[in-house]
Amino acid sequence: MEMTLRWYGSKSDSVTLEQIRQIPGVKGVITTLYDTAPGDEWSLEDIRALKAEVAAGGLRIAGIESVNIHDAIKIGLKERDKYIENYIKTLEKLGQEDIHMVCYNFMPVFDWTRTELARKRPDGSTVLAYNQETVDNLNPEKMFESISGDTNGFVMPGWEPERMERIKELFGLYKDVDEEKLFANLQYFLEAIMPVCDKYDINMAIHPDDPAWSVFGLPRIITNLPNIQRMMKMVDNPHNGVTFCSGSYGTNPDNDLPGMIRALEGRVHFAHVRNLQHNYPGDFEEAAHLSSDGSFDMYEIMKALYDIGFEGPIRPDHGRMIWGEVAMPGYGLYDRALGATYLNGLWEAITKSNTR
Repeated sequence: MEMTLRWYGSKSDSVTLEQIRQIPGVKGVITTLYDTAPGDEWSLEDIRALKAEVAAGGLRIAGIESVNIHDAIKIGLKERDKYIENYIKTLEKLGQEDIHMVCYNFMPVFDWTRTELARKRPDGSTVLAYNQETVDNLNPEKMFESISGDTNGFVMPGWEPERMERIKELFGLYKDVDEEKLFANLQYFLEAIMPVCDKYDINMAIHPDDPAWSVFGLPRIITNLPNIQRMMKMVDNPHNGVTFCSGSYGTNPDNDLPGMIRALEGRVHFAHVRNLQHNYPGDFEEAAHLSSDGSFDMYEIMKALYDIGFEGPIRPDHGRMIWGEVAMPGYGLYDRALGATYLNGLWEAITKSNTR
C-alpha cells in the first residue's frame, strides 16, 4: 500500500506539501482541481500545473479525489450525456498524465453529513460528529447554517456556499429519484466511462455514502456489501471498484468492515482508514486512529487489506483538532500525521509477522 494525505491545494489548505513530506512513509498526496465545477472538462494545462506543484514539493499525485459528478448524471436528466462526455475527456487527460485512480461519489445533494464539526471529546480534542435526532428535527435548508460557524473559516468540500444556496432546488430535482433510479443512473454512467478506463488503466473508486443510510429522505445506495456487489456486478469490470472508507461504512455498526474488505478482494482501489465511536443508535463521533479510542479494531481492518494484497493508495482520512491547531475540521496536520504513522506501524508489524 502507499500511504498518502489528502491535500486541498496551496490556496485552500493550511497544511503545506513540505509538512506532508516530513510525515514518515508519506510519499504522495490525494488531491484535485478545486476550482473546477462539477461537469466541467479539466484542462491538460491545469492537470500538468498541479502535478508540477506537487512534484516540486517532493511528492507525487497518487490519485484524484474527486472528479465530481454533475447532478444531471445522478438524476438522469437529458443533458447528462454532455457532462459524461466531459468526464470521459477529463479521465483521458488524467490517464495521459499517468494518474490512474479516481475517487468519486454518487450521493444526492450532500456529499457527507455531520451535525457537529467540533464536538469536544474527553481528552479536549474536537471532532466531527453526527446525531440523527438533530437531523430529524432540522430543515435541510438550514443544515449548512447549523454547522457553518465551526468551519474555522475554511470551505468544506461538498458544502460550498454556492451549492448550499441551491438546496431547495436540488431537493426538487431529486424528488423522483429513488434507489432503483439512482442505481440505473450509476450503471449508465459507469458503462459510458469504462472504455476510457480500460484504455488508460484508470481505477474508479466509488466512495460510500456517509452516513450509510438515507438522510432527509434522499436515496443512498453505496451503504453495505450487497449494494456494492450489485454495483460491481451490473458493470463487471475490474476498473469499477471502491474506496473502502472505514469511517463511512462503519457508521452502520452492522457492517463487518474486515469481512467486507475480504469480500471485495481485487476491487478495493483506494482506502480511507479512520476510527469512530458509536455512542448510541444514531449518534457517533470521530476518534483517534488508535483502536481503543473508538469502536473499530484497526488492526483487523489493516490485516484484511494486507490479506487481499492491497497495493493502492491509502490515507488516514479525518483527524481530530489537537494541540491548538486551527484548520479545516477533520483535515489538520497533527492528528492525521499521527494516524498515518500509526497505520504505517500496523502495516509494518503485519507484514513482518507474515513473512518470517
